[in-house]
Amino acid sequence: MLKKQFEGLTFGVPKEIMGGERRVAAIPNTVKKLTEGGARVLLEKEAGIGSYFSDEEYKKVGATIIDDVQELFNQSDVILKVKEPLFNKDTEKHEVDMMHEGQTIITFLHPAAPSNHEMVKKLIDKKVISLTLDGIPRISRAQSMDALTSMSTVAGYKSVLMAANRLPKFIPMIGTAVGMIQPSTVLVVGIGVAGLQAVATAKRLGGVVYAIDIRPDAIEHAKSLGAKTVKTGVPADIAIGKGGYAQNLPKEWLLKEREAIKDTVVKADIVILTALIPGKLAPVLVTEEMVKQMKPGSAIIDVAIDQGGNCELTKGGEITEQYGVSIDGTKNIPGMVPTSSTWMFAYNIYNYAAAFVKDGKVVIDTDDEIIASSLVTMGGKLYHAGACEVMGLD
Repeated sequence: MLKKQFEGLTFGVPKEIMGGERRVAAIPNTVKKLTEGGARVLLEKEAGIGSYFSDEEYKKVGATIIDDVQELFNQSDVILKVKEPLFNKDTEKHEVDMMHEGQTIITFLHPAAPSNHEMVKKLIDKKVISLTLDGIPRISRAQSMDALTSMSTVAGYKSVLMAANRLPKFIPMIGTAVGMIQPSTVLVVGIGVAGLQAVATAKRLGGVVYAIDIRPDAIEHAKSLGAKTVKTGVPADIAIGKGGYAQNLPKEWLLKEREAIKDTVVKADIVILTALIPGKLAPVLVTEEMVKQMKPGSAIIDVAIDQGGNCELTKGGEITEQYGVSIDGTKNIPGMVPTSSTWMFAYNIYNYAAAFVKDGKVVIDTDDEIIASSLVTMGGKLYHAGACEVMGLD
């Protein structure tokens, strides 16, 4: 009899502990795929409740419900999570401290972000195999695993709704008995998946939408959705990196980009920031000086905060008001749309895990393009290029 793909492996799915996080890393359908493949699946009690999946639904497809999360970590070979390991107030332990040497964790780690450096060091010390979903390259073979694209779709949509809810004025043009109220101006910086979804949502709400990106193709996509565009003056050969992504700009070009976008930022009622460099710290494009000149009541949503943020004043995980401008550093925007985002994420992480499990073993082949881009730590060593660069480790 042929051995099933996951036979002998135990997958653990803890409840997410980040404030406001309602997603979970597995849904009953993906648990069923794992158990039918021979895996044992441990799920922390009520891990799926925020996404409206009950413990009973998981039990029906073969999951074992665990009350003690430390026991879940102890017994699991592979941990599936949505967000990076954090300090668990209930156990008074950091989630990495609950892990053991040789264990594998698959999640969004965002290892280049300064706020995550201590956590990455813990993973190194624990000799944990950690794989970050934000490192998955956008190649055809990896499309079904691309959780970053899935979550960016959600974040772009929800970010505009968050800004609209905070804005002290209408977004669309509104005719009233006393006159016409002019529409709000929405600026989207970074026209990738999240940015395009933000442009589309802002247009649906009736805003006057501007888009900024250093890549000509991205600008054309924004135009096709009806956005007005702002030229940055950055040459394409400097702007575009591997796979068509934006790349880190030399300091002189970053300063020129800031100067080129300054007037549009200052005049905007809403600024949605989504500009990312794969595996790197997000570029700071909106400075404190720009925020000072914005209209009181304006709103900034910094979708790029997981990788450090695009606004100089954004505080990770916080909503602050500075110089009369609301600056939102919410770190789990997709978690605010838990049903849709969990459905996509669970399939993405399952497809990723399934691609690298052979005969009941997680095979870490550093010559594989997907692994090479997403491997963060293994055997007490840091592999992630972006994290090595900003942490000064090799």
